[in-house]
Amino acid sequence: MASESIRLVRRYCTTQRIVHWLGVVTFLTLLGSGIVLIASPLAPLAAGGITRLIHRIAVLPFMVLPILYLVCNPKQAIDLVKESFTYTRDDVEWFKHMPAYFLGCTKGLPPQGRINAGQKIHHAATFLMFTTVAASGFVLWFGKGQLGYDGLAITAMIHDLSMLGLTVLMVGHLYFTLVYDALSGMVRGYVTEEYAQMEHAKWLEELPENAFIVKDKVK
Repeated sequence: MASESIRLVRRYCTTQRIVHWLGVVTFLTLLGSGIVLIASPLAPLAAGGITRLIHRIAVLPFMVLPILYLVCNPKQAIDLVKESFTYTRDDVEWFKHMPAYFLGCTKGLPPQGRINAGQKIHHAATFLMFTTVAASGFVLWFGKGQLGYDGLAITAMIHDLSMLGLTVLMVGHLYFTLVYDALSGMVRGYVTEEYAQMEHAKWLEELPENAFIVKDKVK
């Protein structure tokens, strides 16, 4: 069998990958248990309070994970927040190519930094939705008795809509991960130089030569 060498570059450290996958597990647990709690046809599954207990247990790691990431990787965490809310002319140009990008075409995309314009929007929206779902969930858990009927309805609506928004963002994230074959980055921590050049050319140019590793690829 013939082989050829490919260059890989590290995209995510171990802590980032662990936090990401724990976040996936806790989010899906919260989503599943939350649907059971609010969907009338699934009400029998919530009998006995087990589903509510699971929901509340899953909340704890879901809330702690961002703090854990900030403690373990303070610079990366702060940079991620800053970059997610900072947009340049290249980002505006990138958005013009969004329809084609959605269909898997990257021709003509302007060079992007460590996270591209689409990822910036995704991260920014995730930060905002996480804040509203966490705050409303906290109020529903500990202040439910003081809300009154209208307050309870509004808080529950904010909580449910925030969770819906996070679910839509997750589906979109999964879609682009599969379309652009980016899963290896979050599984192994490395992406190909070709992928990095396509999605994050500016970031790639800033990397030192020792950031790359060479691996044989069997054809």
